[in-house]
Amino acid sequence: IEKCIERCGLHVENIILEQLASSYSVLTDDERELGVCLIDIGGGTTDIAVFTAGAIRHTANIPIAGDQVTNDIAMALRTPTQYAEDIKIRYACALTQFVADLDETIKVPSVGDRPPRDLSRQSLAEIVEQRYVELLGLVQAELRRSGYEDLIAAGIVLTGGSSKMKGMVELTEEIFHVPVRLGSPVGITGLKEVAENPIHATGVGLLHYGFKQLNESQSLGSSGQVNDLLAKVKAWFKNNF
Repeated sequence: IEKCIERCGLHVENIILEQLASSYSVLTDDERELGVCLIDIGGGTTDIAVFTAGAIRHTANIPIAGDQVTNDIAMALRTPTQYAEDIKIRYACALTQFVADLDETIKVPSVGDRPPRDLSRQSLAEIVEQRYVELLGLVQAELRRSGYEDLIAAGIVLTGGSSKMKGMVELTEEIFHVPVRLGSPVGITGLKEVAENPIHATGVGLLHYGFKQLNESQSLGSSGQVNDLLAKVKAWFKNNF
């Protein structure tokens, strides 16, 4: 990873735990102090972090996330993975009760030269809900094992690209019986329309961490150096994304 970053013209100064990085961009100080569980649902893994009394107390990693949901859709509907991903993003929801029209159907591309088929959104929601119920059940079991399940008075914050699905917050509330919110990165100016998306929680959190470290460093001679650094970071994002 360090070599890849260096090939982009950047230098690795430090390596930060992913959950900790995400927390810098989506959690409030009050949540960390009161007790909160951060659930970062990405593509390949779901990362968990528990904060109490202002400090990180427990972390865990579960190898089930958005990619497994995509694979479930591909297998159940017998459609190529790239189409399954598109169907998930455009039509899926994490709770069957969020399907407003039970008669609504979507077109599902078939494998090879076979014609596309019609599928009800209700059936799609049932496939997705089963996987997310399994995932959240594993998270709940991990919280119980850690001993922190009853210490998250501020509830749960969901983040990561796979947390944005309609019904995820409500499904999580049903399972954990605590307040749940979707955590989007905050404290960003200039790239708000891009950065304020849960999928960028870790990246934005790393920027927050780096800025804080630089701001505290004695090597910073003036605020102009900070502004120059941020300008370089902004230019790099624009050129690479």
